[in-house]
Amino acid sequence: MSTASSITAPRTAAFSSLPLLITLFCLLWSFAFVAGKIGVTDCPPLILLTARFSLAGILMLGISLLRRDEWDLTWRDAAVFALLGVANNALYLGLGYTGLKTVSAGLGGLIVSANPVFTAVLAALVLGEPLTRRKVAGLLLGIAGVAFIVWHRMKVGTDSPHGILFTLASLASIVAGTILFKLLAPKGSLWLGNGIQNIAGGLAVMPFAFTLSSVGDIVPSARLAGAFAYLVLGGSIIAYLLWFHLLKVCGATAASAYHFLMPPLGMLFAFLVLGEHVEFRDLLGIVPVALGIYLVTRAPAAHQRSAT
Repeated sequence: MSTASSITAPRTAAFSSLPLLITLFCLLWSFAFVAGKIGVTDCPPLILLTARFSLAGILMLGISLLRRDEWDLTWRDAAVFALLGVANNALYLGLGYTGLKTVSAGLGGLIVSANPVFTAVLAALVLGEPLTRRKVAGLLLGIAGVAFIVWHRMKVGTDSPHGILFTLASLASIVAGTILFKLLAPKGSLWLGNGIQNIAGGLAVMPFAFTLSSVGDIVPSARLAGAFAYLVLGGSIIAYLLWFHLLKVCGATAASAYHFLMPPLGMLFAFLVLGEHVEFRDLLGIVPVALGIYLVTRAPAAHQRSAT
């Protein structure tokens, strides 16, 4: 990273806590698919997202105001975070939640876990990150694993093709948002930046939410309230702060590769909480995906020696 070389102590501290941060991020992010599935069962997806983004943004900016935090974002940084709010929030989750109406939480998490495959290709083209033959092999394995499970689900009629298309479009959005974050490299407080991102995402989704759905379709329930609270605090605030931190510390390709860890966690949570059926064939598809993440993120020996 461009700023890491001048700040040795914080970098050491960041890497010492990295395994814990990665674990927390994976748990929060994978469970969000289950919470999202619960939420869209009792509330129209776009209304749920409008409320989620708006409340998360208000909370983050409001807390910053109460703490009298220094505003360290330039107008450019604020604009970049607003743009990320459209890509990472409005499009990614708007399309993803629409897909969750007819797609299981486990499959939704699995499709989005292909993020590293496409991020690595774009990072090579746009950011100049090396794309070796080993990485290409890993990317092809990741694609094959995801395609195998999607094909099997469609063949047995478990999930809707219409919903799968929405989820694939959601995947494209988060890949674009990941590359934009690294390419535009906004500086300043991630707390303030994430607050702006959420507000921008809420404003972008709002017109579609109240045009395409009705507040009368909301079914008030304790499970909806619990899912909404988790999505605001665990998803929009904590998980996204961790995500941006990992992007800064690890780089686009390596940070995105952690999404390959989501399928087993997402399927486990979906099985435990929602009772979703998991077949042995689904687990077989995870094998090439897991091997793919190893090949994509494993640094060459020479690079590892130079890094140490």
